[in-house]
Amino acid sequence: MTMPSFTGRIALVTGGAGAIGSCVCAALRERGATVIAADGGSGDAIDAVDLRSAAPLARMDVRQRSEIQALVSRVEATHGAIDLLVNVAGVVSFGLAQTLEEDEWDRVIDINLKGSFLACQVVIPGMKRLGFGRIVNIGSVVGKNSGNARAWIDASEQQRAGNVAYGISKSGIHTLTGFLAKELAADGITVNAVAPGPIATAMTTSFPAQLQALIPVGRMGTASDVASAILFLADRETSFITGEVLDVNGGMWCD
Repeated sequence: MTMPSFTGRIALVTGGAGAIGSCVCAALRERGATVIAADGGSGDAIDAVDLRSAAPLARMDVRQRSEIQALVSRVEATHGAIDLLVNVAGVVSFGLAQTLEEDEWDRVIDINLKGSFLACQVVIPGMKRLGFGRIVNIGSVVGKNSGNARAWIDASEQQRAGNVAYGISKSGIHTLTGFLAKELAADGITVNAVAPGPIATAMTTSFPAQLQALIPVGRMGTASDVASAILFLADRETSFITGEVLDVNGGMWCD
């Protein structure tokens, strides 16, 4: 399949230094987009990052609206309004609900859900001025199936699989996607999500072999699998797809 051209597009990718985020950035740049990556763990300070470099990476905390606004304002002054937002920034969390600490709950919800919402909120005005935009969020199969772990068979699986805080943050992403899709449809802005199953990254190195064996296609996913789905939803031609949560899970969950 020929992938679409993104020449002339201005993209912001949160979580841009991670396995999936960096793959998305590379794929967009390869197809002609101007891509600004932001990440909480690495990159240059927002006021110091060279936005005209080949691969700018800004250090940004998605939990802080002021930091997102500062970066978006700089991008708009340098390149123009952002017409593509890909919300990849997120963290995983493991363990039983019974022993989940309140601070851990807050950390996961704030980064995964609040962070995605704030990034959407900040880029919407620029997209409305353009009369065009694409927002792609990252959900998860765990936000649909209430977790991969089979705790009724082996409770230890839950120690190595996404927990209730992670699942709720991702089901929240799915709901956020639908609400924004309806609110922004009249402005030429589509809002969709990709819901990956287990993806082979540093975050899933401890994913139980017993659960890997339940993936019908016989393997874990790759960052490229997710990036391809994101590029499909980000294309100008997919203007009649909005509010969709696209499963990329090797058949683990079918709806």
